[in-house]
Amino acid sequence: MVVNLSENEFDEKMVGKCVVAFSTTWCGPCKMLSPVLEELSKEMKDVSFYKVDADVDVSLVTDFDVVSVPTLIVFQDGKIINRASGFVNKDKLITLITG
Repeated sequence: MVVNLSENEFDEKMVGKCVVAFSTTWCGPCKMLSPVLEELSKEMKDVSFYKVDADVDVSLVTDFDVVSVPTLIVFQDGKIINRASGFVNKDKLITLITG
């Protein structure tokens, strides 16, 4: 399951490997990416999947230099290990996560 993440809980959730999708409710590619993230969240049990609403948590958008949505950032114990912008298919997302 992809969990909505807000600014006040961000740091405490960044444990282990995490994928954070910065998106908005009005973004077409974000809507296309959502089922891909849900599918992978069920397949990759050792990875946490989160979604940040870029229109609501603007400070996180600024902190992580998100200039377009969707933007995916992969974290390992709070450190960025990979990122991508725009729609990413399942195979490419797996590659981003696994390195």
